Amino acid sequence: MCGICGLVSLDGATAPDPAALAAMNESLVHRGPDSDGSLIDGPCGLAMRRLSIIDLAGGDQPIGNEDGSIQVIQNGEIYNYRELMDQLRGRGHTFSTHCDTEVLVHLYEERGPAFAEDLRGMFSIAIWDARNGRLVLTRDRFGIKPLYYRVAGGQLSFASELKALLRQPGFSREIDPAALEAYLAFNSIPAPLTIFSEARKLPAGHTLVAERGAVELHRYARPTPVPADQVRSEGEEALAEELRGRLRDSVRAHLVSDVPVGVLLSGGIDSATLTALAAEESGYRVSTFSIGSEEQSFDELELARLVAKRYDTDHHELILRPDAVELLPRLVEAFDEPFGDSSALPTYLVSQLAADSVKVVLSGEGGDELFGGYYTYVADRLAPRVGRAAPLLRPLVDRLPSSSGRVSFDYKAKRFVRGAHLPPVERHHAWKEIFSADAQD
Repeated sequence: MCGICGLVSLDGATAPDPAALAAMNESLVHRGPDSDGSLIDGPCGLAMRRLSIIDLAGGDQPIGNEDGSIQVIQNGEIYNYRELMDQLRGRGHTFSTHCDTEVLVHLYEERGPAFAEDLRGMFSIAIWDARNGRLVLTRDRFGIKPLYYRVAGGQLSFASELKALLRQPGFSREIDPAALEAYLAFNSIPAPLTIFSEARKLPAGHTLVAERGAVELHRYARPTPVPADQVRSEGEEALAEELRGRLRDSVRAHLVSDVPVGVLLSGGIDSATLTALAAEESGYRVSTFSIGSEEQSFDELELARLVAKRYDTDHHELILRPDAVELLPRLVEAFDEPFGDSSALPTYLVSQLAADSVKVVLSGEGGDELFGGYYTYVADRLAPRVGRAAPLLRPLVDRLPSSSGRVSFDYKAKRFVRGAHLPPVERHHAWKEIFSADAQD
């Protein structure tokens, strides 16, 4: 995890305030304690904090091309950088480091703002092209790495966290009503919204180009399911074998690092799979990190221990006895804007545990979305069969006593009858929302 930030004057002439840039970068020191770097070139200022993962000695940023006319800063990692480096050397480009970040400037020379289409990785990137007076911001296909921006007072500013934008003089803290509505409905604020009217998130798979006073957004990637007529029809065994191969290839790519990589092991299927593949592909004893709970319905430590023992990992665990009074201020500071997912607390603590041993961890985020792990997917299959009866069943179901257990039967039943009679999109929305529009009012 690194942190990037910058300022560019849209008139193409006014130099950015060095003190403002330094203040923004200072707010990101926790993201990159290993080194920092900055550059002011005409109307553009770039700065970053680095957590060293690849080319520990030679990868400090910003990194430029041969004549320094193109400069880049990056938060993230490019997994196919070695292949890209070989291709670019074959086209006559020269490299002064072995770092994945340097690939970006030379790839940009070849492809311009479309360079992100060739990248495999997780990243937020800023490129300053002095010859064209152009700033390019881009974010990975799935939005793994964050990037916020603001256009105000003839200046575009950007940063890995909102707190850096707040360091700018004159930043308005006016709340965005649409963002507040989204938070109350979903416990989070989706891109491009932020809690502040004056700031926006760069959406996943998008590129922003600021040039000649204009700011434009372009979508370069939109991962979607294949059309219905292109769904694979091979047998289950063949598809399962291909899936194992693809997962193994993905884990192998994520292990590309000059420092050891660990795994956040919850005990579930996704993190257990990652642990197994990482242990087989890493070439060293993998470290795993788990959080347990004194509340048994939330505890998966026994399963995590079984996986850790099976793959002989260097296992670390912590029993969750959270002090909310102490932790909530730290969570607020970490997230910068309202975020109501209850998993934030154990994720924060297990990350803190892991940080004592490793710099990089793999986690199973996204597994439920890809493989149908949420109860709502089961409900979607049941709704066409029993949905018409849901309004009749609701008075009875609503009388079920509430349980404090994790995803209890009464919780699922009440959620189900609330929306099962609705059309597909509306019912899925009803199952996911926290406060309905009526409740918000």
